[in-house]
Amino acid sequence: MIIGIPKEIKVMEDRVAITPEGVHYLTKNGHKILIEKNAGIGSGFTDDDYKNAGAFVLNDPEDIYKGSNLIVKVKEPQPSEYKYLRKNQIILAYLHLAVEKTLTKELLNKKVISIAYETIQKDDGDLPLLIPMSEVAGKMSIQIAANLLENRNKGAGILLGGIAGVPAGKVLIIGAGHVGINAAKIAVGMGANVSIVDINTDKLRYADNLFNSKIKTYVSSESKLKELVKETDVLIGAVLIPGHKAPCIITEEMVKSMKKGSVIVDISIDQGGIVETIDRITTHDNPSYEKYGIIHYSVANIPGCVARTSTMALTNETLKYLDSIADKGIIDAIKQDKSLARGINTFNGKLTNKGVAQALKLEYTELPSLIGF
Repeated sequence: MIIGIPKEIKVMEDRVAITPEGVHYLTKNGHKILIEKNAGIGSGFTDDDYKNAGAFVLNDPEDIYKGSNLIVKVKEPQPSEYKYLRKNQIILAYLHLAVEKTLTKELLNKKVISIAYETIQKDDGDLPLLIPMSEVAGKMSIQIAANLLENRNKGAGILLGGIAGVPAGKVLIIGAGHVGINAAKIAVGMGANVSIVDINTDKLRYADNLFNSKIKTYVSSESKLKELVKETDVLIGAVLIPGHKAPCIITEEMVKSMKKGSVIVDISIDQGGIVETIDRITTHDNPSYEKYGIIHYSVANIPGCVARTSTMALTNETLKYLDSIADKGIIDAIKQDKSLARGINTFNGKLTNKGVAQALKLEYTELPSLIGF
């Protein structure tokens, strides 16, 4: 199979869909790789690295799309790339279609087979292609928040870890999944006063055991959140419902009650966000804004700012799925792997992810009815 790797064009997105090592693995297995010139530069990989691994480096993204059966990206196709999409082409990327109605309609109208990394799901509920980026985003969120708390960024001037005789800053993490746990690891490591809120008591129990009771855990409720946010210096939004739009959990009134100069980092923004006062997706070149005296950070591709780590972590997880699709073809690959089948969002002009269909109020079609399994 011919696999195409376009250069990412989303604002300040420096990741690339595959490492040279990944290319070498696929070419050894008989697949042809087309990669756009300078696609790996932001992650520290040169065109020569890819050529030496067996890839063909092309100058024009149109040639990548035209010449490839399978397109592999990091982020969703941008509007300038829509014209390259074509019938029966397979595209793998972080799509987050629940908040991308225009892109969803493009994929449907052009009958693209789209696979969303974030909805590939194992039988036990794990999201193998989301986990590595969740780890990165969770850890980065605390670094980002600590920086935004500085006076030069209009923050409250608080050192998260405190010092002798001065209390540590308070971090409130909404969601005890992979993002929340990794955020807590960094926050606890800095010496912050950390609380985690979730509706799942098993996750809270796991977090409590993991951190040896160095954090506080709470079952989520509106009254408890109202109480906690008032004293919070940093609020981390870390809620994910696979395929669905994120629920609004932190209301405008809650935000107004927060201390001036405190910080909100909503990692859930790529699925719509959980904070009512976050009304825009920001970018790495202009990542935050102030509202009601609270610093809001809502970048949708946080892992893009540590591109080399993120690209390597992503390739570690995607390679087996790419090889399976390229080797067996998409139909046999998804028939043999239910987790990959769950990743299919659009197929032959039909929307096959229920969560996306509900979020966008579009018709849902079960995938088995389309491919006979």
